[in-house]
Amino acid sequence: MRFQGKSRLGFYPLPLSEAQRIRRYLCFPDTPSSAIDPCVGDGIAFEAITTGAEVFRYGIELDAYRAEQAGQRIPNIVQGNTLEVQCPVECFGLLYLNPAYDWALGPADNRRTEPAFLSHTYRWLKPGGVLVFVIPGDRINECSQILAMQFRDVRVHRLEATECVRYRQVVVFGVRRTRRERERLTDSDITRARLYCASLARNPSQIPILPSEPDARYDVPASGPAQLVYRGLPLDEIEDMLPQSAAYRQAGRILFADPVPATGRPLTPLHPGHVGLLACSGLLNGIFGSGCQRHIAFWQAVKVVDKTEEEEDGVITVREKERFSNELTLVYASGETAILR
Repeated sequence: MRFQGKSRLGFYPLPLSEAQRIRRYLCFPDTPSSAIDPCVGDGIAFEAITTGAEVFRYGIELDAYRAEQAGQRIPNIVQGNTLEVQCPVECFGLLYLNPAYDWALGPADNRRTEPAFLSHTYRWLKPGGVLVFVIPGDRINECSQILAMQFRDVRVHRLEATECVRYRQVVVFGVRRTRRERERLTDSDITRARLYCASLARNPSQIPILPSEPDARYDVPASGPAQLVYRGLPLDEIEDMLPQSAAYRQAGRILFADPVPATGRPLTPLHPGHVGLLACSGLLNGIFGSGCQRHIAFWQAVKVVDKTEEEEDGVITVREKERFSNELTLVYASGETAILR
């Protein structure tokens, strides 16, 4: 994952328009049911997917600020790592899962986070419960074993919002199998389902777009309240207590050394490449100017895609070339902002 993605902990929220379309595929019972979003983010998409229904809503979010945002919409929020949250099996009627798209580091091997989150959370779904799984289309194959063995009536649709197209997102619908249904599965059934997932992963652009008018309905079963238990470390409390530790203060002189100021004139004139390196390394960041021109300057490297079109014999060829450029963000004392590229 790129630095920008890691800085927001892999948070790529589902656009509200897509959440509203997914909602049309779900039928909630008249009696209360329970739903969970293990990567709830700010809670906007999860709220839209469960709107208009009598539902006990639960969410898990790693980032403290987004957990606070989600708490304004979702009554039951656990702030922590989903993989360190324990829950009784088969207690939720709906599982909406849109995990971080990254690699998870393990003690023995590394694996994608999408199957890791699905493997940890699908057990929370009761038999007959509905799975709504949002992932990149080319990662379906890595989740095919669980989808083939644990879910029936699996449908895959491509999402068409701008951000969804950018990350090649698809939505997977499925219904959790009962124990008897799992026992009746044959090896050929599982192989056929896995081959189907593999074919979709090879050609995600060929997956049909999610229709605005649903071509199927998924009945969310009734279920009562659930209980989530976080087994991980209280990271926020540890962060607040660290400055009080004598060992931390001693190590801080090494780990967080005072920055060395860059002063003086260079021996030779700087070329544009030198200036770019200085800017993106942060040495040209700071507070400058006076009066109404006083501002904060922040440089960063951004990826730019140059598109060119060539037409030959009536055939238009579009070529894309990626390059890195510098971007300067200015925030003035008046509150005005400017972005220079």
